[in-house]
Amino acid sequence: MSFTSFSLFPELQRSIRDCGYHKPTPVQSETIPVALEGRDLVVSAETGSGKTAAFLIPLIDRLHRKRAKGPSALVIAPTRELAAQCGQEFTRLARHSGLRAAVIVGGESMRRQIDDLRAGAQVLIVCPGRLIDLMEQGKVSLQQVEVVVIDEADRLLDMGFLPQLRRVMRTVPKERHTMMFSATMGSGPEAIARDFLHRPERIMIGRKAAPPPSISQTIYPVQWSDKEAMLLEILGKPEVQSAIVFTRTRVRAEHIGRMLKRHGVRTAVIHGDRSQAERNTALKTFKQGTCRVMVATDVAARGLDIPNVSHVVNYDLPDDAESYIHRIGRTARMGREGEAISLVTPQERASLGQIERALGEELKREMVEGFESPEVRAPKPVKLFSSGGARSRGRSRSRWV
Repeated sequence: MSFTSFSLFPELQRSIRDCGYHKPTPVQSETIPVALEGRDLVVSAETGSGKTAAFLIPLIDRLHRKRAKGPSALVIAPTRELAAQCGQEFTRLARHSGLRAAVIVGGESMRRQIDDLRAGAQVLIVCPGRLIDLMEQGKVSLQQVEVVVIDEADRLLDMGFLPQLRRVMRTVPKERHTMMFSATMGSGPEAIARDFLHRPERIMIGRKAAPPPSISQTIYPVQWSDKEAMLLEILGKPEVQSAIVFTRTRVRAEHIGRMLKRHGVRTAVIHGDRSQAERNTALKTFKQGTCRVMVATDVAARGLDIPNVSHVVNYDLPDDAESYIHRIGRTARMGREGEAISLVTPQERASLGQIERALGEELKREMVEGFESPEVRAPKPVKLFSSGGARSRGRSRSRWV
C-alpha cells in the first residue's frame, strides 16, 4: 500500500511526497481510512509508529475540503515539546493546503500566540493550561471546532490534566469528530474514551506496552561508583553516533551534563526546571547534530520524534516498565534499528524485575572490560504455588574490549 491509495486531495499528496513518506506505517494504514470517514477513533500503538501523521493527514484533508475558517480543529498534547513537534509536522504536511496552525503552550509569548489566532489559524495545537488561560481572557473560541485530537492520552492523565481536559471538552461542540491516541491503554484512557468519544472504532497496533522489535536491549551491571566512568566509556565508542542519556532527577541531569562537558563531550541538557527557550535550544542543537549527546529526564521520554538517535542510555533505571518502554522508544524510530543500554546497580534490581516481568523476558547482560560486573538478577516474583520449573540464567560476555 502507498499513500496514493487514500482519497486525499492532490496538494496533500504532494506534501506527503515532499516529506519523503512513500509507504504508510501500520498505524497510518489502519487509522487514515477510518478517520477520513469521520468516525471516532481510539488508537493504541507503540512509540515511534507514526501516530502524528496518522491523525494530521485526515485532519488536513477534511479542513481543506471544507475551506475551514477560524479555529476548526483542536489537537491537545501533554507537553510543550510534543505540541511544538506536532506543529512542525503540520507545517510540513499542510504547506500546499492554505491551512495554518497556532501552537498554544505555556512558557512562550502569549502575545505572539494571540497574533497567530487573529491571523486566522484553523488548527489549534495546544497544552491545556495555556488554552484555558486564553479562553478565560476571551481570546479564543472553540464553538466552531469540528475535529478534536487527544494525543498521548495516558501522559495527559499522568501529568494531572484530566480536570483541564474535561473543561475543554465541555466547551467544544457535541457534534464533532474525535480521535484519541495513546501509547498504552489502561483504565484511565479507557475512561476518557467512554466520556468523550461516540462509539469509537478501536485500533491497536503491536503488543500492548511493547518496545519496537528493532531495538536491541542490553543491561550493563555496574557499581554505583563506576557509573560515570562507564557512561564515558560507552559514549566514546564510534558506533554511538547520537545518544539520549536518561536520568531520574533534574539535579542529576545537570550533574551528568556538566561531567560530560568537562570530558569534551558535546552535550545538551533538557528537564522541567529549564526555561522553554533553553529546552527548545537543547532539542534544536541535538536534532541538528551540534551536540552528540542529550541528557534528559522523562520530560523527553514521551512522543518526541528525533531522527537518527542511535542509542538510548538509562543512566538511572526508571521505576516502572511503561517509563522504560517510552524512554527506549526514542531510538529505532519509524522502523529503524537502535540500541538501548541500561546501567544497572544491584540496588536497582527491584525496578529491573518489574521491567523484565512486563517484557516477558530476561534482558541480556554484558560487561565493559575494565569494570567490575556485579551480579544483578531481578528478584523472582512471589508465588503462592511452586510451578516446579527452572529459569535459565544467561552469562555475561565481554564487549567493547
